[in-house]
Amino acid sequence: MRTYYQDPTKNATDLLNYDKEFNELQAQLTAVANETFNGVKLFGTSTYNVIATEDQSTGSQIQLSARDVDSTGTGVGVLTAGGITSLSQLSIGQITTAIQNVAAMRAENGAEQNRLGFATELLTVNKANLEAATSRIMDVDVASESTQLARWNILVQSGTSMLSQANQSSSTALKLLQ
Repeated sequence: MRTYYQDPTKNATDLLNYDKEFNELQAQLTAVANETFNGVKLFGTSTYNVIATEDQSTGSQIQLSARDVDSTGTGVGVLTAGGITSLSQLSIGQITTAIQNVAAMRAENGAEQNRLGFATELLTVNKANLEAATSRIMDVDVASESTQLARWNILVQSGTSMLSQANQSSSTALKLLQ
C-alpha cells in the first residue's frame, strides 16, 4: 500500500483513499490487539505455561510466548502508534519490519500450536491405553471370581451331601440297636 501511495501518478484523492484504508486497517489491528478469550488477553506481554501431562508434572510444560502487537519494539506497534494518521508518516522499512515481525509471530504461534496438538494426541492415546488396561484388569477379576464361586458352590453341595449320608448312617445304626 505504501508503494502505491508513493506512486507519482496518484492524485490527492487517491492518496486520501489510501489513508482511509490505512486508518481502517489501523483500527482493526488495534481491535485485534485488545481481543480476549475467556478473560485472557490474546495479545500482550504475558507469557503462559500450559501443563500437558496426565500427572500434572511441570517438567513438560508448554510455554506460550507473549505476542505484543502494541509495542513499537516489535515493529508492529509502529503501525498503530498514536499520531500516525497517514501512510506518508511511515517508511517502507518500518512497514517491512512490521510484516516480518508478524510473520515471525505467526511462525512461533504455529510451532506452539503444533506442540499443543502433539500433546493432545499423546494424552488421548495414554487415556485409551489406561482405559484398555483397566478393562482387562476388571475382566480378569470377573473371570477369577466366577471360577471361585463355582468352586465354593461345588464344595458346599458335596459337604451337604456328605452330611446327609452321615445322618442316614447314624439313623440306620440306631434302628439296629432298638
